[in-house]
Amino acid sequence: MVKTVILAGTNDKQDDVLLDKASCMIGGKMMIEYVIDALQKSQCTDEILVVGNKEKLISLEKKWDIELMQCNYSLVDNILQGIKRFEGEQVLISTSDIPMITEEAVKDFVVKGQAADADLCYSIISKKIMIDTYPKAHRTYVKLKDGEFTGGNLFLLDSTKTDRYAEIGKKMLLYRKKPWKMCRLLGFQFLLKLILGRLAISDIEIRVSSMMDIKGKAILCNYPEIGNDVDKPEDLELAKQYMTEIL
Repeated sequence: MVKTVILAGTNDKQDDVLLDKASCMIGGKMMIEYVIDALQKSQCTDEILVVGNKEKLISLEKKWDIELMQCNYSLVDNILQGIKRFEGEQVLISTSDIPMITEEAVKDFVVKGQAADADLCYSIISKKIMIDTYPKAHRTYVKLKDGEFTGGNLFLLDSTKTDRYAEIGKKMLLYRKKPWKMCRLLGFQFLLKLILGRLAISDIEIRVSSMMDIKGKAILCNYPEIGNDVDKPEDLELAKQYMTEIL
């Protein structure tokens, strides 16, 4: 069993990005409820902490037997305060905007992550799987030597090594949807290899592990729901269409 932190913070952007995504309604339930349901049914976690807007999410505590912690506008700070709550434990981090997530997807990621025996595991999904399942969804893909991939919304980490993640992790989160800037952070050599189509997943794992003094591992997931997040109003409408077919 792992401890779980769900990131459900309010977005401070004033553009076309959704605010308070966690409480958006889909099929009569808040978006975050589908995530909580999948996590609990996976039987991989025995404790769930939601870092979000307590005023809007207060009803979740009794309905789902979870703990609520007030968020702030910093994604990194929300992650760190969530991890601190479970200091010394292996922690699963999930966003609240993946309503199509299933118990099978959660279990698959956690089992693979634990088998990898790594300090930090990050979910990735191939472009083919994403498009085959959700052809209308718009995602950011990066072309690597191994194929084309998008980042997922599940992480598994060792909370005893948080101090090693914080500084570099903050920058990586900032550039998570901008592959070019991410590779610049790793170094010019990596940016060049990306341009030439020679950058492999293993190259990134080795570099990140070296920079953070940890063992990092990318977990290839066969469940596109992990990567199909809701970020903009059009994403929400698309999620409602897909969810209508499922429910």
